[in-house]
Order: sequence, then C-alpha cells, then structure tokens
Amino acid sequence: MIIAAPSAPPRSTTRRPHRPLLAATAAMSGLAVFAVLAMIVDDRMLLNESIWLKPFKFGLSFALYTATLAWLLSFPHRGRRVTWWLGTTFAVTGIVDVGFIVVQAARGTFSHFNTQTDAVNSIGQQVFMSGVIGLFLANLVLAVLLSWQRITDPPTSRAIRAGLGIAALGMAMAYLVGGTGRQQVTDAYGRPVELAAGHTVMTDQPPVRDGVGAMPVTQWSTAGGDLRIPHFLGMHGIQVLLLAAVLLARFAPRIPWLRGERARADAIAVLALGYTALMAVLLWQALRGQAVTRPDGVTLAALGALAAVTAGAFALVRYRAGRDPSPGPDALRGTALSAGVPRPGPSRPASR
Repeated sequence: MIIAAPSAPPRSTTRRPHRPLLAATAAMSGLAVFAVLAMIVDDRMLLNESIWLKPFKFGLSFALYTATLAWLLSFPHRGRRVTWWLGTTFAVTGIVDVGFIVVQAARGTFSHFNTQTDAVNSIGQQVFMSGVIGLFLANLVLAVLLSWQRITDPPTSRAIRAGLGIAALGMAMAYLVGGTGRQQVTDAYGRPVELAAGHTVMTDQPPVRDGVGAMPVTQWSTAGGDLRIPHFLGMHGIQVLLLAAVLLARFAPRIPWLRGERARADAIAVLALGYTALMAVLLWQALRGQAVTRPDGVTLAALGALAAVTAGAFALVRYRAGRDPSPGPDALRGTALSAGVPRPGPSRPASR
C-alpha cells in the first residue's frame, strides 16, 4: 500500500497585526496630544515658535507613518520574519529619536544640530544621529523587499511600492540639511547656542536663518528655501498614493475606464512619478534659497511643465483604458480596495 506524502501547507493568508509598530503609533499619537496641551500651558519659545511644536509635528508624522507600515505589513507576504524585525527596528528607533526631541524641548533647547557640550546633549546627539541612519536603512530595506511582491490588488500594491520608495528618497533628502552652514541662535532662556546646520537656505547666509519669516502651523520659511518641504512630501507620499488608490476604486463604479485594475494601477504610477518630480522641483527651489511662497519665473515654468506632462500622461492612461476590451470577470477580483468595484456582467434582478 502506497501512502501519498502530505502536500505542503498552503501559504498563510492570515493578516497579522504588527504590534511594535501599533505600539509606536499609540505612543506617537499620545505625544501629539500631550504636545498640544503643553503648547497651551508652556509659553517658552525657540526661534519664534513654541518649544512643543516640533514634538507635536514629529509625533503626528510618525503616528501616520508607523500606522501605515503596520497596516501594510499585516498583509501576507514573503519574508515576514525579516520585515517584522525591520518594522520593529523602525518602531523602536523612532521612539528613541522622537524621545530625544521631547527631552530637548523640555530642557528648552534644540534637538537638531545642537553643538552644546553638556552630557545630555552630547550623548543624545550620538544616539539621535545613529537613529536617523537606522530609520533610513530599515525603510530602504523594506522598500526593496516588498518592491517585487504583490501585497494586495495591483493598484494598491503599486501605491505601496512607490510610496515606500518615495519615503526612502524623502528621508535621504534630510541629509542635505547638514550642508547649509552654521547658525548662531539662542535657546528658550536666551542662552547662546551654535547649531551645526539648519533647514533654511539663504543666498547671503545670515547668522540666523531658521525661524526668520514662517508660515502658520508648518513654520516653513517664507524668507528662504526650506529643505523640510520636499522631505515632508517624501515622508507622506505613501499616504497620498494609498488615498488615491482608495478614491480611484470608489469612483470606478461611475467611471467605466477606471473599472480595470490595470488602468487604476497605471494612474497610480503616473501620480507617483508626478509626485516625485514635484519633490525634485521643490528641492531645487529650496537649494536656490527661494521661498516656496515666492517662486520665480523659472520655478513656475518647471511647475507648469510638470503639470502639463502629468496631465498628458493621465490622458494617455484613459485613452489606453478606453481602447482595451472590457475586463473579464476575474479582473476586478482584488482583495482590498478593488473589492468595491462592480464586476462586468449581467446584473441580477432586484429582490422583492
């Protein structure tokens, strides 16, 4: 009697929550709420802004990003053990780095580029800079590992892959801040502090650049080029692309050419390329010392050309989708965002 060997167990399709990233999301959300309350009761200022504004912005930004990572890593994919450790590294490193920002805010001094020689700052700067490298590498390796996998339906998978790549590019842009030159500033108590660099680029390089003319809430510079703007766009490009994937799926029932997954995936690709090009234009503008609120003719021409090319690419996607035959019954079988898109075929009579 021959007994057949048991077949290999099927690949797990169970979604597993990434608890360290969810814990980091909860911690960062709590920090954002705490920072809002602290801004109300603590009137100390750094560079004309509340000392608690930076912890609020970092808490909110990291809450959004860690929540997004936790969501996408919950999908079944190859290399789960490796991606779990990468996600955990990102979560722990983010908490440590943002924790240092909170400590420095409580002390009434600067977290970034602070050259003071006291023990807290000296040790904190070493940990902080090591953490920045850890965040970048963890995100970069995640992007590489997931770039060749189909995590969910094609439009969403393309948004995930492109978004992680854009985030890695945005993180890399932060390293350009280190070459902007030193600044002489004062802390919340009026004591002089030398910063090794700053996020604002000005052609005449005054001793104080950051905080000189700023937009409300974001505090982006209106007096010079601000390198935080393309960095911010890069960090949150994945949320923009995922939101676009959701909207395209929701509009598909009313827009026939969007009902095919290929058309929606191509539209996401066009949006990702246009978004990346916008980051490049804004980076170029900032490096020339030009405020985002005061674009010159060359910058406006670049933005206009980018808008025209992107619109043309979207028109091409629509044209190709209109020429393709109607998708078959399996074409819209996506597991996530495409689930709400109606499948072609005869409609059933309404029940009475």
